Amino acid sequence: MSESSAGSSPVLLKVDHIAVAYGDLVAVSDVSLEVRRGELIALIGSNGAGKTTTLRAISGLLPLGAGRIELGGEAIHGLPPSKIVARGIAHVPEGRQLFPTLTVLENLELGATVSGHTRGNAETLDWVFRLFPRLRERHRQLAGTLSGGEQQMCAIGRALMARPTLLMLDEPSLGLAPVVVRSIFENLVEINRAGTTVLLVEQNVLRALGLCHRAYVIENGRIALEGPRDALAQNPHVKQAYLGM
Repeated sequence: MSESSAGSSPVLLKVDHIAVAYGDLVAVSDVSLEVRRGELIALIGSNGAGKTTTLRAISGLLPLGAGRIELGGEAIHGLPPSKIVARGIAHVPEGRQLFPTLTVLENLELGATVSGHTRGNAETLDWVFRLFPRLRERHRQLAGTLSGGEQQMCAIGRALMARPTLLMLDEPSLGLAPVVVRSIFENLVEINRAGTTVLLVEQNVLRALGLCHRAYVIENGRIALEGPRDALAQNPHVKQAYLGM
């Protein structure tokens, strides 16, 4: 989807002035963002800026101290994570968090089971295997014995088995070789083109800006900048702070 057509689509996810704390430590103080249907949006920033906390709040893993989160115009903050998954949000966490003693296939099937979307399971599984042929080759292998790149593919595949409207990914490139990162990011473009809206948290700002339609820059728990990828790539602060230019 082009930037113009994505920009004219209805808002799918709306995060409105949320605040999130870990005890007395405020990790996110004021974050607002919108993701329209069909967009691939990047949330970029340095370590500790609040990127992961924002995704965890959207997923219902952390309670809000303030603000509101809507999916398709309906409030979802305060719902348990299982109900948020059932509403159409799938979250690929940092570190993958697969079940290492289960096979690749069992991990994938859990994605459909958790969401309750077991109808059409075979068709979705076939799509995941076409996206990631290595998973088909390794489907009987224990997930804990996969390489880092294969584990990331499995984690994304497990999320896709829930047939989400919105796929959220937290640092999918972390710890992976550049050639593997390139392949996975190409898969994300294909997933987005197939109709899944994507919210990507990524420290590799150059790659993220090359992938997304729009991006938000989070600094110290607040949104500092937002805009189309080309505008942000040319922004002097982004160039100096994140692109080393």
